[in-house]
Amino acid sequence: MTNIECDVVVIGAGPVGENVADRVVQGGLTAAIVERELVGGECSYWACMPTKALLRSASALRAARQLPGAREAVTGNLDAAAVLGRRDSFASHWKDDGQVSWLESAGIALYRGQGRIRSARVVEVTGVDGVTTRLTARHAVVVTTGSSALLPDIPGLREAAPWSSREAASSGSVPRRLVVIGGGVVATEMATAFAALGSSVTVLARDSVLPSVEPFAGELVTESLREAGVSVRLGAEAVSVNRDDSGTVHLETADGERVEADEVLVAIGRTPNTQDIGLESIGLAPGAWLAVDDTLRVVGGGEWLYAAGDVNRRVLLTHQGKYQARAVGDVIVARAKGEKVEDGRWGRHAATADERAVPQVVFTDPEIASVGLTAAAAAAAGPRIRVVDYDLGAVAGSSLHADGYKGHARMVVDEDRKVIVGFTLAGPDVAELIHAATIAIVGEVPLDRLWHAVPAYPTVSEVWLRLLETYGR
Repeated sequence: MTNIECDVVVIGAGPVGENVADRVVQGGLTAAIVERELVGGECSYWACMPTKALLRSASALRAARQLPGAREAVTGNLDAAAVLGRRDSFASHWKDDGQVSWLESAGIALYRGQGRIRSARVVEVTGVDGVTTRLTARHAVVVTTGSSALLPDIPGLREAAPWSSREAASSGSVPRRLVVIGGGVVATEMATAFAALGSSVTVLARDSVLPSVEPFAGELVTESLREAGVSVRLGAEAVSVNRDDSGTVHLETADGERVEADEVLVAIGRTPNTQDIGLESIGLAPGAWLAVDDTLRVVGGGEWLYAAGDVNRRVLLTHQGKYQARAVGDVIVARAKGEKVEDGRWGRHAATADERAVPQVVFTDPEIASVGLTAAAAAAAGPRIRVVDYDLGAVAGSSLHADGYKGHARMVVDEDRKVIVGFTLAGPDVAELIHAATIAIVGEVPLDRLWHAVPAYPTVSEVWLRLLETYGR
């Protein structure tokens, strides 16, 4: 067995792990990173990048068809093979050469294989050839192993070889019929993508569509999916699944409905990738989410163990995980140098940023962009709030953007502090508008001050002025 010492060992080389390692190296420490699959992780190969590539071509086509002149220039439908080919390029054809090269240039040592914690600060890596390398960290071990799709215990489901988000994102063909179990972000985005590519899609949503966003946003997406030919069945729960010898999948719902498909995608949630990383050796439960304090140190894991990204369950979003990575990298460097670290905030980063100002975009049709709290969550949190709504389609810039532009905007105001605590946009191409709201919420910009942030005319951003006018002075 080879024994190697370094300052920090990171288990998991996705975007979060890469950023942790890079941050500590920039801080003057040495880092080793462990990866059992592809360097770059879920986001690069099976989530953010390939799924948005699947969605983008259809979005561009819809935009063209909403404009006279451009509409007449469109002579055909989507070329599914070309869309899949572009998707493949954004997934680097499932090769990680470029990411490995970046690690080398950043001075980060890569160890391929399954990493397992064996004792305090010790991680053993078992390579595919069975050779074991023991890595000993002088200062910290950081778990950034992410999450995987949750598979429910539905009779016959596992035997039916269902798709998870991975198979949906990397499929080499478009199924004629696709059933989606779930109504969240992955479910609605993949229903949008495959319907546009030509699949006959059925969505079985036990509750509402996109239940975590403002209700009006979920309703707009539901309406749009149905207009696109998707069968959206609310309150539907699959109770049995069977794939017959011909390959057809048969699903039965709790109310006795039967649905047939060529593939079934399960998108009901995530589970942490902590089953086989040696947590039991230090008294923690394998397969559990890792609770952390506000310096991202694992609760019950000793002063040397940290967790960032999905695995700590604070916010399951790549951009927020990367922010956590920078935060934990900074705190590890500070502690290694003997500097005092206050829980929650140090340097330029604070883990507590994931509590009330998290931006998210759902790339459906229409797009849903939100940051901060929904009206219901803000009301439940205690402050006196006011909800301000505006028809996004009534903004001059929206009518120029597309004929028949349909959308909605909402801001949630803390009436005691006169600041925005929540903001949601639903409409075509609203993803690029959400950062302005993120800045307003993070910066706690008073409404009186926002009046001086004059939006350019005629742009969709003029909705800011309309919301302020609706609120009043």
